[in-house]
This record gives sequence, structure tokens and C-alpha cells, in this order.
Amino acid sequence: MVDAERLMRQLELAGYRCVHDSANPKGEIAIINTCGFIGDAKEESIDIILQFAERKTKGKLRKLYVMGCLSQRYREELPAEIPEVDKWFGKFDYMGIVEECASAQFKGRPAGYSLKAKGEDYERTITTPKHYAYLKIAEGCNRYCSYCAIPLITGKFTSRPMEEILDEVRWLVSEGVKEFNVIAQDLSSYGLDLYGEHRLAQLVDKMAQIEGVEWIRLHYTYPTDFPYDLLPVMAKHKNVCKYMDIALQHCSDNMLKKMHRHITREEQDAVIARIRKEVPGICIRTTLLVGHPGEMEEDFNELCEWVKEMKFERLGAFAYSEEEGTFAAKHYKDDIPQEEKERRVDTLMAIQQSISSDILSQMVGTRQRVVIDREEEEYYVGRTQYDSPEVDCEVLIEKEAMRREAKGERLEAGNYYEITIIKSEDFDLYGVIEKTT
Repeated sequence: MVDAERLMRQLELAGYRCVHDSANPKGEIAIINTCGFIGDAKEESIDIILQFAERKTKGKLRKLYVMGCLSQRYREELPAEIPEVDKWFGKFDYMGIVEECASAQFKGRPAGYSLKAKGEDYERTITTPKHYAYLKIAEGCNRYCSYCAIPLITGKFTSRPMEEILDEVRWLVSEGVKEFNVIAQDLSSYGLDLYGEHRLAQLVDKMAQIEGVEWIRLHYTYPTDFPYDLLPVMAKHKNVCKYMDIALQHCSDNMLKKMHRHITREEQDAVIARIRKEVPGICIRTTLLVGHPGEMEEDFNELCEWVKEMKFERLGAFAYSEEEGTFAAKHYKDDIPQEEKERRVDTLMAIQQSISSDILSQMVGTRQRVVIDREEEEYYVGRTQYDSPEVDCEVLIEKEAMRREAKGERLEAGNYYEITIIKSEDFDLYGVIEKTT
């Protein structure tokens, strides 16, 4: 998303009008940004490319470009498979699309308009609701987990300079952004390549002091070599959300070793315990991987019991898919049936549903600061600091209840309100407004 937003900005500065809409396309040029991480994502990317290739065949499209991770990974094979695509761009050369458009004449672009990039490199056209954005602080990964193709696609871990990131934050604030979801394939390693030491804590501390920054949320950290100096910063600043996305993947020592996670269950549990101790009330989100080659029934049973014990506030699970080029694909046999992988995912999520229900029920009667994301027919829909957009819980404020109580105030997307939680469900909360903040 961040890469696409940057490209959109440069195309707009070059005189084009860009629309982020695959469902109802109307333009002459289509640019598809792809993912190549796991099987489902690759399949979705190919399906979209084929849909637009058909539009081009029918004369509804003049140019079709593809960029992103899938294009980066399969650049040799894809052109022969889908010749309708005019040109393939990878994950790092996608700005070449701007120059590519310079060689063609399309209606809507002013004659003689210079396509030279303008503005700062980090400037972009926000496609999320304008009050929040994703902030990418690094690219790549040096971890080489057995199942993961990210290092093969993105290369070695590369931090962005701190001052450049802070300049981007200031620019985004000037554009109306209040909430910053900090992302990288591995936040824990930020700064090691540039400065020779962990600098995530320093970066977050400086971000928190920028006027206009209401919330900072971290996606995602890695448990091995965790930067513990981050925790006092989280505890100190009110605008650093008490939220930590840390992908743990498994708990069995057998599986952690097979996955090349470079950590034991005991060490991993110690990381979580210290995070919870130093940042009281923190919400921990994690992701688990099941069906990896070698995962025995006892490994999975241990994982289930561990999830019950740890009671993670937010949890997602996905099934292993073999990715060519990875250690697992080269050295392990993918011998667990897909049906069994999916059963394990369903079993874990059923456990988590009960845990989530219990945790959310404890919020009933509390007052929470909530940002409003959107307005629907019956509800205003928002989130607490413990919830990231699209993947976590939402807070629903009933419009009719506000009318009954003669609270005529209209809630605005992007504004923060004090909300009393009156009801909970498995993955959502319901609240009533107290006052504007």
C-alpha cells in the first residue's frame, strides 16, 4: 500500500488522475501492485492480473503494468504466461512506471507536462481514511525463517534514515494524519544496519514528541534480540499505543527449531512476560503458523494449551504453504494434508474466540478513548488504542441511542471521543459517547 501510494503521488504530480479502485475501473492505464508472500496472496494477485488482461483484450484498457513482490519474484516466468501485460516492474523499480507513461500519450495529461518526479520521495497519496496511515521504516529481512520467502524477495534488512522518517511523519501530520501504524518486516532490527545498534526506541520517542501525532502503533516486532529499551518509551508516552504486534509463530521447541526462529519457548515466554510487566495493560497481537513440515500432533496440542495459557489479546493463525526457494521447500517434505492444516487453524481460532470474548467482556463499564473511522447506517464505527485498522476489534456507537438520549452531536471520522463500553461480543465492542476529546 505504501509503495502504491508513493507511485500515485508521483503520477498525480505528473498530471495524471489516479483512482484506487479495482472493483469499478475506468481509466486507460491499470497498475496492479502484487504480493508474493504466500500461496493465497499469489493466487489473488494472478487472478486480478488476469481480470485486467481480459479487459485489455476486449479493448477496455490501453496499458497494463504490474509491480510488487510477485512481479519481483517471478520476473522471468510471468511475461511469457501473461503477454497482455505491457511491462513488469519489481518491488524496487516501480517508479519507472512514471517514466514509462511519459512515452505514451493519454487523454487527461496536459500536453508537454514534465514527468520529472516532484516533492520528497516519501510524499504519497493516502488511500486509507485520511486520519491514519502506514509508516514503513525499513525493508527486507535477515532472519531467514525456514518457511518465509520475504528475504528472497526483498533482500537484506535495510533501515531508512531516522531523520527522513521523522520528516515523513511531519509531512503526514500536515496532510491530516493523526494515527501512525509503524510497519516493517522486522521492526526489532531497526537501526542495526545504519547505526550499529537498535534505534527503534529512539525513533518512537522522537515521533511521540511531534505535535499532531495522536497514536503510534507498532507492526511488527521479532522476539529474538528484542529491543527492550523500547518498553520504557511505550510506558512513558500516552500517544504510543499500548499495543505490540509480535509474530511468535509457535511455542514447541521442536517447531521453533525447525522453523529457524533462533529462540526457545522459555526465552519466548520471557520476552512476553517482560513486555507485559514493563508496559502494564498492553495488548499483544501475535500470529501463529500451523501445518509446517514436522509439526506432530503433540506439537499442535502443546500450541493449543500454550494459547490458552498465554491469553493473547489479539491472535491470527495461518496454514503453512510451501514457498519455492525457502529452506523448508528444499529440505522438508510438505506432508501434512491441506484439510488437516485448515482444521488446525480452525481449532486455534475457536480457542482464541473464547479468549477474545472473555477479554473484551472485561472492558464493559470502562471508558475508552476511541477514534471514529467511518459512519454506517445504524452505527458510528471506531477503534480503541488496542485495535489496528481492518484486522482488530471495532467499537460500534448506535446512532438511535444518541438520538434517544438527546445527544445531537454528530461524530466525525478522524476525531477522538470518550466512549463508555456497554456491551461486548466475541470480536467487537458497543459503546455510548461521553464527550469529545
